Amino acid sequence: PDLSSFPRARWAASVRRAAATADPGLFDYGEYAGLPDLRAAVADYVSRTRGVRATAQSVVVTAGFSHGLALLARTFERLGVRRAGAEDPCLDRHRGLIEAAGLETVPLAVDADGADPSALDGGVGAVLLTPAHQHPRGAVLAPGRRTAFVDWARRNDAYVIEDDYDGEFRYDQRPVGALQALAPDRVVYGGTTSKALAPGVRIGWLVVPEEIREPLLDTLEDTAAAVPVLDQLALADLIARGDYDRHVRRLRLTYGRRRTELAERLAAVTSTPLEGISAGLHALLPVASVERERALLTAGARAGVLAQGLHSAGYWHAAEGRPAALVLGYA
Repeated sequence: PDLSSFPRARWAASVRRAAATADPGLFDYGEYAGLPDLRAAVADYVSRTRGVRATAQSVVVTAGFSHGLALLARTFERLGVRRAGAEDPCLDRHRGLIEAAGLETVPLAVDADGADPSALDGGVGAVLLTPAHQHPRGAVLAPGRRTAFVDWARRNDAYVIEDDYDGEFRYDQRPVGALQALAPDRVVYGGTTSKALAPGVRIGWLVVPEEIREPLLDTLEDTAAAVPVLDQLALADLIARGDYDRHVRRLRLTYGRRRTELAERLAAVTSTPLEGISAGLHALLPVASVERERALLTAGARAGVLAQGLHSAGYWHAAEGRPAALVLGYA
């Protein structure tokens, strides 16, 4: 995200209100799931904006999505899961977090319809997806595949982890709703403030099926990790007052204009179109070869432009023979 867009004045006002009005008891050791006020605010927000079926009881506050994914992977391992599906390509950081918990990752090929569920079998106990805007290829998970993933999870007593990392930012039409609404008992919905506010805020959330809520909280307690009380209260205030929604709406307009400008400028120098839908904070520009990807990244670095490539950033599970592309952040 554009870090200079962080709403400093509104955040500071929310912190001041929280510090001045919070009950003293809130500053004691609290629930590992997070403060009730923030869980209620998040449940309302994701229900309104993403169609998630959530209550305050189903929300668990985390220190960002990566923290939530690490907790889920450890929880699933404790519950006997040994293999987890992950999109190919995907963030190597997420793949690493799954494997650090002792799980084997099973690659799921991604095409214009999103992740392909055909590689899943009864031995896979969980799968990580980015349905609204696949990262990094930018596809939307097709309706038939959404149904197929949910049916697979129900047949195999398995779970889908939905990473809705930039679901608020769709520019050409209304965002597609969350996959979680199809099966709240089988889909763990994950959201974050990292794109709407800033990664350094370190607040995210999971909307968790009741069956795995207690095992997840046990894992969270074992890690002794919690988001600071004042930050939770400030975010709850920001959401409750409507400031969070207004901030997202402003950014949606700004980022949409920037993506359009990027596409127009690239069209003047290459006939290769951007891959993926008009959404999020990045776009994918296919290039001819791995060598070309490296050369462009080197030229960009010399010019003071930092970019990533599918190969240079480790997106592929196995890179040999896979397509090359630049991952261009434009926010």
